[in-house]
Amino acid sequence: MSKVLLVHAKGGPPLGHVLSRTAAKADVHLLALSALPPAVAGSAGRLCASVVTPADAHHPDLVSLIVARAEAVGADAVLTFSEYAVVAVAEACEALGLKGAGSASALARDKRLMRSTWRQHGLPQPEFRPVDTEADLHAAARALPGPLLLKAAWSAGSTAHQIIRSPHEVPAAWARSRDVMAESARLGFAELHVAEADADYVVERIVTGTASDWFDESGWGDYVSVEGVVTDGVFRPVCLSGRMPTVEPFTERASITPALLSEDAQDRIVDLARRAVDALGLRDCGTHTEIKLGADGGMWLIETAARFGGAMTVPQIEEVFGLDLVGMLVDHLLGRPVAWPERALTPAEARGAAGSLVVLAVDGHGRAWPDRRVWDFGAVAADVPLSRGSRLSVVPESSLPDGSAVPVYDPAAGANTMAALCLLSAADARTVLRDFETLVDALPRVLPAAQPQEVPA
Repeated sequence: MSKVLLVHAKGGPPLGHVLSRTAAKADVHLLALSALPPAVAGSAGRLCASVVTPADAHHPDLVSLIVARAEAVGADAVLTFSEYAVVAVAEACEALGLKGAGSASALARDKRLMRSTWRQHGLPQPEFRPVDTEADLHAAARALPGPLLLKAAWSAGSTAHQIIRSPHEVPAAWARSRDVMAESARLGFAELHVAEADADYVVERIVTGTASDWFDESGWGDYVSVEGVVTDGVFRPVCLSGRMPTVEPFTERASITPALLSEDAQDRIVDLARRAVDALGLRDCGTHTEIKLGADGGMWLIETAARFGGAMTVPQIEEVFGLDLVGMLVDHLLGRPVAWPERALTPAEARGAAGSLVVLAVDGHGRAWPDRRVWDFGAVAADVPLSRGSRLSVVPESSLPDGSAVPVYDPAAGANTMAALCLLSAADARTVLRDFETLVDALPRVLPAAQPQEVPA
């Protein structure tokens, strides 16, 4: 049987989902660069031919570590689903002569390089400036019309985002972003290969999105993601996922598959995603391209990743369209034939709908809950009135244990302050959206109040 080296790090689809689908296609050797989630640690031993954990994974050069491990197990393919390991795995595949994202992988990680590449190709995106120092940020704030958004160039999950509405906010924004990136690194949510990546930033003009020009009903966010894959340099779109509105500054609350767009709108969005991916020159990898939707058909590229969407995007696609993207990518990397969709699948081809909700301590208007609450999925499942036929579950490896205090939402920390990740399946995307709105409104009411001894100091 073929052998696959799977490199695990924080982020990406749930590891349990990835492991089971990969193990169905090949013998899996797991190189864990971060600790295995407790909910998966037991099954990893059963599903994998070998497991190397962080305690064993000491090496001054991550690429060399991956190459050495791949050679030791005789891997026929090496892959990762973590944003933070994409570049290292791509470079290791290049050294090993295996299929991978390719030498351009950094263009899909470093937001400065990504935006510069898109500018060279004349693709629509917000005005931006690379930022290395506080002085650079002051200069950018003078040159670009506000408001502005400061982003860490190698971050993910809306981490370290800071809105700058006037020049006098620059020092505080700069200091806060750097503090958040340092804390994220401590938690394991940081680039693993590029030295001092936490010092790289980009600032961009905030553009105004308009969901009402694209969706027939209210409640949708003003951006979507195009899920796809690149095989032998050819971009293959799979489907689109919609969103609920973000929580300030731009923290994602929910992803819903499929996005309820007209066929014409979907075609135009996919065309822009294709041009964005083609410009980056990726070779063999999953892709996840986010696009902001504006008035009168306007669009702006937000970012493209050289991996599948994180959270529950991949399981949602499998449930709604019957496509095992993990297994299909493994087959492709191993040189087996794969029947990819000939075009992006539409809502008309969906079998129901599925969505994932990030539990944050803010209401539907983005306001902080009035008091502290304790996460308790049993209370949520019992007391939140969902639509007939809707099914709600929690993703254990991406959630705090029941009885944990829900963190206070920190706009700068983004998804780092989530309490849980929930998956909802329903008859259609409209129902998922409405049930999520109900869920968001109900959470501060149905979750138990936190007692003083349950709130971390």
